[in-house]
Amino acid sequence: MNSRERVLTSLRHEEPDRLPLDSGGCSATSISAVAYSNLKQHLGIEEGPVAVSDVIQQLTMPEQWYLDMFDVDVIDITRDYALDTGGWKPWTLANDAEGLIPPWIELEKDNGGWVSLGDNGERLGRMPEKGWYFDQTHWPMIDVEPEFWDKATDYVGNTIWAKMPRPLAHLSSSPEYPRLMREAARKLYEETDYALMLNSGTSLFETAQFLRRTDTILMDLATDAAAMEKLLDSILWMNLGTLERQLDAVGEYVQVVKINDDWGLQTGLFISPEMWRKVFKSHYLATFDFIKGRYPGVYIFMHSCGSIYPIIGDLIDVGLDILNPVQTTAANMEPERLKSEFGKDLTFWGGGADTQGALPFGTPDDVRRDVSEKIRTLAPGGGFVFTQSHNIAPEVPPENILAMFETVRELGKYPIT
Repeated sequence: MNSRERVLTSLRHEEPDRLPLDSGGCSATSISAVAYSNLKQHLGIEEGPVAVSDVIQQLTMPEQWYLDMFDVDVIDITRDYALDTGGWKPWTLANDAEGLIPPWIELEKDNGGWVSLGDNGERLGRMPEKGWYFDQTHWPMIDVEPEFWDKATDYVGNTIWAKMPRPLAHLSSSPEYPRLMREAARKLYEETDYALMLNSGTSLFETAQFLRRTDTILMDLATDAAAMEKLLDSILWMNLGTLERQLDAVGEYVQVVKINDDWGLQTGLFISPEMWRKVFKSHYLATFDFIKGRYPGVYIFMHSCGSIYPIIGDLIDVGLDILNPVQTTAANMEPERLKSEFGKDLTFWGGGADTQGALPFGTPDDVRRDVSEKIRTLAPGGGFVFTQSHNIAPEVPPENILAMFETVRELGKYPIT
C-alpha cells in the first residue's frame, strides 16, 4: 500500500499492511524545533535549517529526510510553504542552536525574552528567555459586556493566535488565499501519495478562551450560560465561514479535516458532562454536519487533550471520526478501555507513546516497552494511526525518538502479534 491507501484503510477500521504513522501532519502531532535540532545533531545531519513554522508552540515542519527515515504517511497541505524558507529571519532556539522564523512574525525583545504586540501595542504573548513556548497575555474580550458577545469576529484578530499564524494561514484575509491553498493541496495530492490533512484552525471552547481567558469563560458558563451561548453562536458562524472557504478550495484533495478544542484536564473535564451536552454539543453537530455536507468523503479529526472519557460517546453521536491526542495517562483514558468501548466507531490518532513520562523522561527501553504495549492494544482491527500523545517535546532525547520509531517499524506490521 502507499501512504494514502494505508491511512484510509485504517480509517475504515480495516487492517492495512502496516501501521500508518503521522509525525508532523498537524500542530498536535509534530516535533519541537529544539528536539528536532538535537535529533539532527545526533544523526549528523547538517543540511537544511531548523525552520520554526509554528512560532507560538516552537514547532518545526519535518524535512523530507525525516519523512523517509521514519516512514511517515501524513502531511499538512501547507507543508511546501513551511519548508520554503527563503527570506526567513534568524532565530536562536532554546538549546542555542540556529533556526529560522517566518518573515511575517513581528517580535520585540523583553527582559531577555520575547513579546508579540497587538494592534494598539498590547502585549499579546510572551516567551521568557530560553523558553519553549509563547504564553498568551492579552484577551481582547475580557472586559467586553455580554450585550456585545455576538461580535466575536471584531475581536478575534487581536489575539496572539491570529497575529502569529503558521505558513500560508498568515494570508487568510487575502483574496489569493483560497487559490494558494488549492494549488498547494492539488500539487501534493497529484505528486505524492501521502495522506493530506487540512489544519482548519477552528475551535469553539478554545476560541472563547483566547477571547476571554479560561477562568473567565468558566465563570461565564456558571453565571450567564445564555450570554455564553451567544458568544459561541458568533464563533460558530465565524468557523463555518472559515471552513467553507477552506473546503471549497481543498476539499476534493484532503482526506482529514482537523478541528481543535481542549476539553480535558489530567483528572476530568473542564466542565460537567451535562453542561457540555447542554451548551456545546449542538455546536459540534452543526460543525460536523457542515463539513460532511460539503465533502462527505473527508474524515473529521478532533484534537482534545486530557481526560475526556465522559463525552467521547457524545462526540461519536455528532459525527466525529478521529480522536487525538489520546492522552492515555489521563484519568479513565486507558487504551484498553478506549479500544474496547469506542474502537469500532472511532479512530485513535495518537496514544502511541507517553509524552508525559516514558518519552521525555524514560530510557530507550522504557520507550520501547511503552510503544509495544500501545501498539498491541490499539492497532488490531485498524482504527489507529500511530503518533505520540501530542507533540514531541523539547526535552525528549534523540535516543528516545529513535527508539519510538524503531519499535513501530519492528512491531507495526499487520497482523499485529
